[in-house]
Amino acid sequence: MSLNQLSLSLQFGRFDSAAAHRAVLPRHKVTRWIRHALATDAEITVRIVDAEEGRQLNQDYRHKDYATNVLTFDYTQEPVVTADLVLCAPVIEREAKEQNKSLEEHYAHMLVHGALHAQGWDHETSAADADEMEAYETAILQELGFADPYDAKPVAPHKAKARKR
Repeated sequence: MSLNQLSLSLQFGRFDSAAAHRAVLPRHKVTRWIRHALATDAEITVRIVDAEEGRQLNQDYRHKDYATNVLTFDYTQEPVVTADLVLCAPVIEREAKEQNKSLEEHYAHMLVHGALHAQGWDHETSAADADEMEAYETAILQELGFADPYDAKPVAPHKAKARKR
């Protein structure tokens, strides 16, 4: 399988556990996970933030006053996908524990999820779109060696299903 090219900027905000999250997210792994989700070449910035920055961005751009696991800011989809993915470290960490997953496993899922959003996939439009996106995420993650992220989870996280817009 030929993977698309990715120009990646990986950033970590300043927060107490940033070093631990940086250790779980070496550049080569983040690149591999995202490239497996790409249908075309991409320029993507990934920023790992604390709860306050995550909450503020979610409030400013989605008018929701809480930190969420991943926010995707997609700017272009053709000829090159250009996007920012913002992942909230404390939310990712909490969800991983609730779902009995490793931190690496949940980050891989959220990065694939965000990369699909950057390409126009949307799980909030309909149940059918949600089912389609969830199935595609699962296939990508299994190709990467991870388990089905939606299988037997104790706490239902944000459902990631969708289709391209």
